[in-house]
Amino acid sequence: MRKEVERLNRHRFFRIHDRFWTMLWHALARGLMMGLGTVVGATVLLSTLVWALSQIELLPIVGEWAREISDIVQSDRNGN
Repeated sequence: MRKEVERLNRHRFFRIHDRFWTMLWHALARGLMMGLGTVVGATVLLSTLVWALSQIELLPIVGEWAREISDIVQSDRNGN
């Protein structure tokens, strides 16, 4: 049992989290990356969804609505 506890204490996770400031830094970095990943992922997902909806011309209401959104985004991108 003693050998296993010593082995566990030498594990990288416990060595990183044995100091308060190191643990705080890792938690902050993890939170920043999670927030950035969420924003980038949502942006990609929504832009792909809007683009796919703008390509649909079978459903007139959805296709027109998506085309209007696409036109608004394009006009904002061009600065109009």
